[in-house]
Amino acid sequence: MTKSSSPDRAPLVAFGAHPDDIEFGCGGIIARESHNGRPVHFVVCSRGEAGTNGAPAERTTEAEKAAKLLGATIEFLELDGDAHLEIRSAHALKLAAILRRVRPALVLSPTTEQNQHPDHWRLGTMVRDATRLARYGGVAELRELTPHAIGGLFFYALGPGSEPSSPPPVLIDISAPEIMKNWTAAMEAHASQLKTRNYVELQHARARVHGLNAGVAHAQPLWPNDPLVFGSLAPLTHASSKF
Repeated sequence: MTKSSSPDRAPLVAFGAHPDDIEFGCGGIIARESHNGRPVHFVVCSRGEAGTNGAPAERTTEAEKAAKLLGATIEFLELDGDAHLEIRSAHALKLAAILRRVRPALVLSPTTEQNQHPDHWRLGTMVRDATRLARYGGVAELRELTPHAIGGLFFYALGPGSEPSSPPPVLIDISAPEIMKNWTAAMEAHASQLKTRNYVELQHARARVHGLNAGVAHAQPLWPNDPLVFGSLAPLTHASSKF
């Protein structure tokens, strides 16, 4: 396997319902993957027009700046608008078309836990549907694009209330100073949202707690949609320590 085709260089697509979701929910993981050479693409499904602070144009600019800081490309997908997202097959097909176009190995999306902003869990549900639709060769609306099967779907949480109780999460170590610096800068790029609440401090605290539970300085959790399959026990030698 060549370096360019190795698993850690295969593309990653991260979906967010709002312009800041990806950065706050899994930005540290994005920073690490991009730093390691993985191509990353953001798909943001509103302009944050229902937010208390920040006009859509401002929030779009913030998201573009944050994506650049994380080494990611970004596109905006117009669905139902902020705070109006509905679960529709037409939306899932649009998401599936993006997956066929970008052809990622990994996909990140908000969790489907309902104790959070309704746009988050609804988008997570449709992304899960889209990963299946993307591989079905007979879907009429997608026939112009070659079917694509992703390698894995993982969910991220934006707060404790949206963290699933099971299965246990996969924890990604983001402790390296350069990773924390890039992640923090990307969150701070969403200056309009920091007028509402200190989300940077909140996400740092969550990463600190997850990290301490795993014996590292900072970690972010991801919840796999499917069982993880490994070729050997070698990748499984570092488990979280429970105190």
